[in-house]
Order: sequence, then C-alpha cells, then structure tokens
Amino acid sequence: MIRSNRAHLYVAALSHPGQSGKNNEDNFAVMAYTLSQYNPVPVVFAVVSDGIGGHRAGEVASEMAVNLICRAVDAVNGGSPLGVFQQSFYDASEEIFRQAELDATRKGMGATAACAWVLGDVLYIAYAGDSRIYLLRQNEIRQLSRDHTWVQEALEKGILEHSQIQTHPNLHVIRRYLGASEPPEPDLRLFLTPNDSDSKAKANQGFLLEPGDVILLCTDGLTDLVGNAEIHQSLKGRTLQQAAQTLVDLANARGGHDNITVVLLGVPFDSKIQPPGWLPG
Repeated sequence: MIRSNRAHLYVAALSHPGQSGKNNEDNFAVMAYTLSQYNPVPVVFAVVSDGIGGHRAGEVASEMAVNLICRAVDAVNGGSPLGVFQQSFYDASEEIFRQAELDATRKGMGATAACAWVLGDVLYIAYAGDSRIYLLRQNEIRQLSRDHTWVQEALEKGILEHSQIQTHPNLHVIRRYLGASEPPEPDLRLFLTPNDSDSKAKANQGFLLEPGDVILLCTDGLTDLVGNAEIHQSLKGRTLQQAAQTLVDLANARGGHDNITVVLLGVPFDSKIQPPGWLPG
C-alpha cells in the first residue's frame, strides 16, 4: 500500500493520562493509504493499545504493540486484512514477551490491542483485551468487540449479572493480551448484535459502512466511567474532535482513574462535498 497524509474518512483522536497521576500507558496510531499504484481504493487503519505492567513497562508494551502492528500493515501489498491481523498480533506478542524476559523491571508487561481497517467503505476489525470497538449509526450504538476479561466470561456463563460488574474485584482481570507467554489469537469476531454466534460474528467481517457511520476505538479508561448511551449522546451535534474532547472530559469529571484514549473514524455523507480530514499529528 502507499502511505498518504490525508484520510478518506474524518478522523479525530485524543489521549489523556487521567486524574490519578499515573503515566499515560495508552498508545494509538491512525494511518491512511491508497491500495496500490494501480488501485486507488483508499484505506484507513487505526489501532489503540492499553499497557499492562508497572515501572513504565505498560507504556513500553503498548508502544511496541502499536509500532509492530503498524509496521506489519505498512508492509502489506494487497492481501487479506484478517491474515495481517493474525500474523501481526502473533509477532507483536512474541516480541513484547521477549523484551520482558530480557529486563526484570519489565517482566509481565503486556498490552491490549483494538484495530479497525477500513478498505474503501468496508470494515475489518481485530482485538485482544478490553479495549473496545464501537459502531455508531444514526440512533444506535453497537459494541462490535467483546471484552477478554474474567467478568465477561462470568457473564457469558451466567455466574454474574450485569449489575455486579462494576464493583467486582476481578473487573480488570484480562484473559487475552499481547505479551503473554503463549501468543494470543486476535479475536476476529465482529458482533452486529449481542446474540450473534461466534461463526456469525466472524462472517460479519467485511462489514459495509454507510455514510454518517462513526467507528470508535477506545481504552477502558473511557468505558469504565462512561456508558454506551452517553457515548452515543456525546456525538450528537458535535464534530468528531469536539466529541473526542467531550468523552475525555466526561471520564475525567468522574474521577479519571485510568488513562483515556479515543479514536473516532467518520464516514462522510458525501465525499465530494465534505472533503476528508487530515490525520492527527
């Protein structure tokens, strides 16, 4: 693919350390391309990562995750996004684990990853951990990803009710992340409804986006404190950059106990009238 400094989607992104005084261990990237010299189909790739581990190790791990996944995407000449996800998650996880083993202060470090790959108007996603991907369309919000956490597993098994989640001591116990001793499979399920089976969710890859759709990638510093309905409401009557600021401000106003990162990708209503946006610096 050929890099471009201008995306065919509207793009807004914001990352904030929160109010706890901790380092910002979140990282993100947004990149734009055309498919090839002979195929001008535009591409936008976005990734958000939340670090795991103390002594700045989480910050290192999330930066590695973003850089290594982006490097793999950068090297693609066509091919399947899903195949790139598979290999890049594996390679990033292996390298994070290797670096952790070389430095005792970084032992156990890891990172979540949530990726969106928009090929023209077609969406592919992959994720590991509890960073999330949402679709906001007209009057609804859909969580396309599924958290890889202890509480999510407990919900699915009927051990917990939704009302018990926020106060549960295992709320932030992550079951799948980059940097584990056994590299994780990227989750390639794209849930259009909460009741989609695993096979249906995987078949949803290559989802056709519509004018006005917005894709949100975010870390749990947002979703721990701001509900889905509030996220949806924050976009109404605002530009994407204003919406990103509103979401971060709302999480901080409620304590901001963790780092907060949001990336918004908006499909123009009419690309001939509303030109796409510059990528965030």
